Amino acid sequence: MDYSKIITIEPGKMGGKPCIRGLRITVYDILDYLAGGMTPQQILHDFPDLTEQDIKATLAFAADRERRLYVAI
Repeated sequence: MDYSKIITIEPGKMGGKPCIRGLRITVYDILDYLAGGMTPQQILHDFPDLTEQDIKATLAFAADRERRLYVAI
């Protein structure tokens, strides 16, 4: 999945953390909600600005980052 237009990193926003489409919702936030047991549907209900594609992009971004970390070790 090409998440390059969905996951954005802006130095002056949220401390430069990866965010969803420039919103003040970080990749970490979404992953934390999922790890905490929230379903994608619950997240979308609580954050109406998000889409299902945003959640999929978050997972793809995290997988790519993990893959790169593993390769670097």
